[in-house]
Amino acid sequence: MKIKAKDVEVNYLYLTTANQYRAVLAMKGDFMIYAPSLEGTPVVDLSVANMPFENQPFKKCQIITFAKKDYQEFVFDGVKGLKHQLNQAQLTAIIVQCNAKAAIEDL
Repeated sequence: MKIKAKDVEVNYLYLTTANQYRAVLAMKGDFMIYAPSLEGTPVVDLSVANMPFENQPFKKCQIITFAKKDYQEFVFDGVKGLKHQLNQAQLTAIIVQCNAKAAIEDL
């Protein structure tokens, strides 16, 4: 399932059809910073302690490029959807896991 660039949002988690979680960390203009997990990541208990981004480098790309991937629905906090909002603790954990704080500030 494709998503539209206008529907990509900061602080949301997505799952590609290649089973890669993607957390959108920041957006400015046409560009964004996101944290990708490894492809083929098994379904995880998405708690603060279990976010699948440890030692994964953040990525910077155009929002339209991010939207071109194929995404799938997944269950998060008991709700099935194409994207799920991250709480502040989850977002903070992801930023630390992929060392993205400076990149977000520079965006």
